[in-house]
Amino acid sequence: LGAGGTPGQAGRSSPVTVPLSPAAVTQDEPSEWEKTELDQAQVEQRIKEYNSQINSNLFMSLNKDGSYTGFIKVQLKLVRPVSVPATKRVPSLQAGRPHPQGVKRRTSFYLPKGTVKHLHILSHTRASEVIDALLRKFTVIDNPRKFALFERSEKDEQVYLRKLGDDEQPLRLRLLAGPSEKVLSFVLKENETGEVNWDAFTLPELHNFLLILQREEEEHVRRLRHRYARCRQKMQEAL
Repeated sequence: LGAGGTPGQAGRSSPVTVPLSPAAVTQDEPSEWEKTELDQAQVEQRIKEYNSQINSNLFMSLNKDGSYTGFIKVQLKLVRPVSVPATKRVPSLQAGRPHPQGVKRRTSFYLPKGTVKHLHILSHTRASEVIDALLRKFTVIDNPRKFALFERSEKDEQVYLRKLGDDEQPLRLRLLAGPSEKVLSFVLKENETGEVNWDAFTLPELHNFLLILQREEEEHVRRLRHRYARCRQKMQEAL
C-alpha cells in the first residue's frame, strides 16, 4: 500500500490508512449444516462430489466397512512457545573411559507462524486425536490439553471461529463442508479458557515466559525513549 503526497508537500510522509481485518467472531454452537446426518448412499455421493472439486491428489476414499479416509489441512497459529525434547551429552567422570550418556531435557521454541500440516485421517478420528498427531509430528511434549482445534469459516467478510469438542470428527466436517477453505478450515491454537492455568506449565516454560515478557518490556521502553527523544529534538530545532 502506498499514497503520494499532495502538491507542495514533497518530502513529507502522508498518512496511510491500512484496512484492518475484522476480528474473528467466536461461536459456541455448530452450524446447522454440521448437524446433518448422512446415510451410506449419501456419504458415497458426497465423496464423489468432493473428489471432483479438488485440484490435488488429496482424495477421500470410501472403505468397505462404511468408514472413509481423507486429508485435512491444519494451520498452526500458536502464540506461546512449545516444548520439545533435547539431549545433552554428559562426559564420563572416569578419565580414559568416556561414557557419554543422554540426559533427557526439554527446550522451548516458537513454531513459525502459519505453519501448515496435512493429516491423513479416518472419518471417526476425533479432534483430540488430531491434536495428538500434530504434536507428535513436531515432537512437542507439552500437555495436549494446552491446545485446541478450531474450525474457521468466512461469511459476508466476517471470520468465525468455533472450538471443536474432543469427540468431534474433523473429516466428517470436511466432507459436509466440501473442499472450500472459506466454508471451513482448521486451526490449532492455544486452549484459551479465560484464566491461564499456570500450574499446567513446567518451571523451564515459566522461566522462558518471564524472559520473553522482560524482553518485550525492554523493547517497549526502548521504543518509547526513542520516540520522545525525537520529539524533544524536533522541538529544540523549532526553537
